Amino acid sequence: MAELDPATLQALEAAAFRRLRDHLQDRIDVQNIDLMNMAGFCRNCLSRWMFEAAVEQGVALDKDAAKTLVYGMPYEDWKALHQAEASDGQKAAFAESIRAHEGPGAD
Repeated sequence: MAELDPATLQALEAAAFRRLRDHLQDRIDVQNIDLMNMAGFCRNCLSRWMFEAAVEQGVALDKDAAKTLVYGMPYEDWKALHQAEASDGQKAAFAESIRAHEGPGAD
């Protein structure tokens, strides 16, 4: 594999992030709880990571603005349009997923 210069690597990473963001904006049928249960992250995680990156870089971006960038609309609008109530099965899987990520001795 060829060595990538830092600017090229950053551009590729940014393009991959934008593609993931766009994919999640298109896949409104995939609920955040399903993402959390399957992959351990969701749209809210992405928006939090963006907010944290902004803080690290000294960029003025609040949490709501970061969510709007990830969701493609204000979060409250997205929730009203696309978020379904989690089923008992989804909630149970989420609780199990949290326990699995905490690992032994997390108490």
